[in-house]
Amino acid sequence: MKLPLSLVLGAVLAGIAALAALVSFVWTPYPVTGMNIAGRLLPPGGAHLLGTDHFGRDILSMLMVGARTSIAVAIVAVGLGVLLGVPLGLVAAARRGSLVDEIIMRGNDLIFAFPALVIAILITAVFGPSAVNAIIAIGIFNTPVFARVTRGAALSLWTLDYIRAAEVAGKGTSRISVEHILPNIANILIVQGTIQFSLGILAEAGLSYVGLGAQPPTPSWGRMLAEAQTMIGLAPHLALLPGMAIVLTVLGLNLMGDGLRDILDPRLRRAR
Repeated sequence: MKLPLSLVLGAVLAGIAALAALVSFVWTPYPVTGMNIAGRLLPPGGAHLLGTDHFGRDILSMLMVGARTSIAVAIVAVGLGVLLGVPLGLVAAARRGSLVDEIIMRGNDLIFAFPALVIAILITAVFGPSAVNAIIAIGIFNTPVFARVTRGAALSLWTLDYIRAAEVAGKGTSRISVEHILPNIANILIVQGTIQFSLGILAEAGLSYVGLGAQPPTPSWGRMLAEAQTMIGLAPHLALLPGMAIVLTVLGLNLMGDGLRDILDPRLRRAR
């Protein structure tokens, strides 16, 4: 089977970010907390491949560790959304039209009324800014997304003959949801997970930009952008490099999602 070009290109872009994050665990060109005021604001090239910032820190090293921060936050936040949202969506679909279904969906609407940034501000006001609180905020926002997608996909299956046969055989709604519904909507959840992963990286960068994400001295792409905004005329690479890292990583994950949808969606396969 020929892989879609979008999947290949997306995997390359996302793979570069993932590789940089993995390598940063064991090696970076310079210590990310090492400052060299005499070598501040160096342009790309020479000993510092991507230049240095206003504290003399190596930009490449900070981008590598920043990738680790963004990916870790996005993975845990999406995992939290899956763990909470998918069971809620399955229950809502199994109890369609009931009070339980109505409560779950109206609860989702309530969460949707508060963007991740507002949720993060509320959490920060109580517990203070940190990467953990950013994960909680993004995870809470992801929960209704997965609940809605799961419910919508599951509802279309509950009317099929093989589900009716399982009910006649005496299987309960919980068992049917786990054994028959969930495996058949896994492809939809995988594609949605890829999309939410890219949005999670974007959300983490946004929260760090306003000071609600990972805190110093941990590097973050969003905070690198915030620190560079007053120096963009003097050293534009300080803003361009982390901005490009965010754009290319998010683009790669979105392309991967499109490619996975082309492969996993049977309707698209038949169309080709």
